[in-house]
Parts: sequence; C-alpha cells; structure tokens
Amino acid sequence: MKRTCPQSKVLKLASLILLLFAMPLFAAPAQRELPPGLIVPEAAKAGPNFDAERATEAYLSVLSGEQRAKSDAYYEGGYWLQLWELLYLFVLVMILLATGVSRRMRELAQRIAKTPFLVTMLYVVFWIAVMFVLDLPLDIYRNFFREHQYGLSNQTFGAWFGERLIALGLEFLFVPLLIAVLYWAIRRAGARWWVWASAIVLVFAIILGVIAPVVVSPLFNEYKPLPPGRVRDEVLSLARANRIPAKDVYVVDQSRQTTRISANVQGLFGTTRISLNDNLLKRTSLEEIRLVMAHEMGHYVLNHSWRLLIYMTLLITVAFFVLHLSLDGAIARWGARWGITDRADPASLPLAVLILAVFMTVATPVLATIVRTSEAEADAFAINAAREPHGFATVALRLSTYRKLKPGPIEEVIFYDHPSGYDRVHRAMTWLAENQVSGEPARSAQTTPR
Repeated sequence: MKRTCPQSKVLKLASLILLLFAMPLFAAPAQRELPPGLIVPEAAKAGPNFDAERATEAYLSVLSGEQRAKSDAYYEGGYWLQLWELLYLFVLVMILLATGVSRRMRELAQRIAKTPFLVTMLYVVFWIAVMFVLDLPLDIYRNFFREHQYGLSNQTFGAWFGERLIALGLEFLFVPLLIAVLYWAIRRAGARWWVWASAIVLVFAIILGVIAPVVVSPLFNEYKPLPPGRVRDEVLSLARANRIPAKDVYVVDQSRQTTRISANVQGLFGTTRISLNDNLLKRTSLEEIRLVMAHEMGHYVLNHSWRLLIYMTLLITVAFFVLHLSLDGAIARWGARWGITDRADPASLPLAVLILAVFMTVATPVLATIVRTSEAEADAFAINAAREPHGFATVALRLSTYRKLKPGPIEEVIFYDHPSGYDRVHRAMTWLAENQVSGEPARSAQTTPR
C-alpha cells in the first residue's frame, strides 16, 4: 500500500480549501445589472387605462427569475452571516479570555505605560491588532470572496487588502482614544458610567460626521468636480430649490471597487458635500440620477442626520445600561478565572464587545425600523421633489439586483433597513396614478435626453 506523508495531506487540504474559496471567482457570473437607461414597461406608461397594481407587476417582471434568485440568495445569506459572525466573535472572545491572552495584553500595557488612560489606549492597540488577525479569514470571505461571487466587486485582492489596511490605520488612530475615554468615564462616574459613556459616544459621532467627508472619505476614493453639463445643472437646481448649501457636485470613482450605484449629501457645520459615484453617472438615466439625488437631499432637508444621531444615542444608552448590568455580573462570576479585576479593567474589553454585539443583534428589528422609516421619508421627499416615478421604479430594480425584491412582512420588519424594492416600485406607480388624476404629468413620462 502506498503511504502518504503528512505534509502531502496538508498540501492537498490547503489546495482544496483554496479551490473552494476561488471557485466563485472563476465561475461565470449571472447577468446582474440592468441595461443602462430608463426602463418604462408598456403596462407602466401613463394613460387613461393606467393601473398602479398592473404597472407594479410589469416592473417586477423586468428582473429575470435568475436575477431574483441571485439577489434573494445574497440577501438571505446575509441573515445567516450575521449569526455566524456573532458565533465567531463569541469563540474568539472566549479564547482570549480563557487562555489569559487578554490579561497578558493588559499586563504588557501596564509595564510600558504608567497612567490608567495610557494603559487602556495601549491595550486597545494590542486588541485591534489581535482581532484583525483572528477575524481576517471571515473578513476576507465576507467582504472579498462573497462580493465577487455575486458580481458586486471589481477589486483585486491586493487593492481590497490595501484599503483594509487603511481602515486598520484609522482604527489605530481613533478607536484607542475613544475606548480610553470610555474607560476613564467608568473609573470617574462609577455606577453612572453608562450615562457618561452615551454622551461621549455622541460627541465622537458628531466629530466624525464633520471630518469624515473631508478627511476620511478621500483616503479611499478620488472626488472630482462633475463637469458642466445637463446632469450637473439638474442636480444643482434641485439643491438650490431645497436650500442645500453646496455649490458643486462631485463624482466618486467607486467603480474600481464596486458595481453598486450610490450617492450622498453628507457633512455638518459647513462641510456639506453633494456626490454621486461614477456607476450612477455612467449606467443610469438623468431621471434616475435626479431621483437618487433628491432622495439624498431629502435626508439633509428632513434633518435625518441629527434625528438618527439622537435615536442611535438613545439605543446606545440602553445598550450601555444592559452592558453595565451584564458586565458586573459576568466579572463577579468568572473574573478571577479570566484575570479581570473589575469593570474598569481594560482586559474586560473583549467581554464588553461581545455583550454589546449580542444586544445589537437582538435589537436588529429596532435599528432596522429606525433607519427604514427615515429612508421611506426620504423616498417620499424625493418623488415629490424630482417628480420622476419611472426613475424611482428603475432605481428600485437596480438596487434589487442585490436586495431581495419582495420579502415577507415579518422578514421586512426584522431585517430591512430600507423599504423593499416592491414597496418602492408600488409607491412610485401609486404616485403616478394620483398625479395623473391631478392633471400634472410626471417629468419622466417621456425619456429626457442628457
């Protein structure tokens, strides 16, 4: 009998694993994207016999069964991915605590730094580095292989990993300071630390909202002024009509990273910037661009940034209170075994992160509903500001190439942080039906040339 050396077995296993990961990259992807230009099915055209329900079904039928199956699989796979990420985090945290790695990182930080604040910062630097390495396999699958498998990424592995290193650098720059300030609040405020912590997170979020558009975003993409033309004129006209304090429009080169379309109006205290990615500019119609930009302007006009900041702060306050109750109980029971002295011990950070992750997973329906409500309001603003029902419906179909088009009602409440594609198409066609009655035609009843 022929014997196989252990090294050969290891090499074969490694080759098999590599092949399984690489297969999605070599497989011929299904047609994901809709063709460029506005889509207006015959049954959705304005006229005396127009019916919103029939028009909605006509739009839904534009996507092939293969496209819908692919988008359903991607979106539903995300549900399971959330669960596996939580279980994976649980395993990593238990390893760090049970083996004493967390305790030893704190002891090393104490030998290097002398003040509790600097000890905490140094511990967090160690924690970020360790978690980056341990989480890397799942990170690669989640954000690189899976995105290629579903035809949503244009990046090489080198480009993707380079951006991941930039993100890691930003984590090293901002996260240790934030966590050190939170642990300072724990030491200073005692049992009321969770109130102080919520206020600290709010302040950090505001600061990030100011600096992100001008400091962070340009690290990953190039922002160039949109050249003069019909698109720029239309976007700036919408901005002036809705009192958006921006005098230019920027194009972001996101096509080198993703196939998705996107845009935003972001910034606080004079840093407001209107931008759209080059996928939106190159692959869609003027009607769609007007609708998308009106949606993003709706977030600005309706003060969604501030409202969401308040809602999220309230949710985080509850999360910190739950953490306060749970962390003390866990340390009382297992702290001696793990080498954790009290809640102010930075070695407790892995446990705190795990408790917060469990809370946010349980609170997924609350978080999704908060965001989905704001998105629905921005949709309503957009269709009334842009008056582009067919642009709205076409964009909804484009987004539904990676979002499940028609979820069940419970599924939508629990997981959807945006209105579903079906809801958006139906809303657009209902709007068109109502505006036909009023006698005021929609702009996109006829395709507008650029």
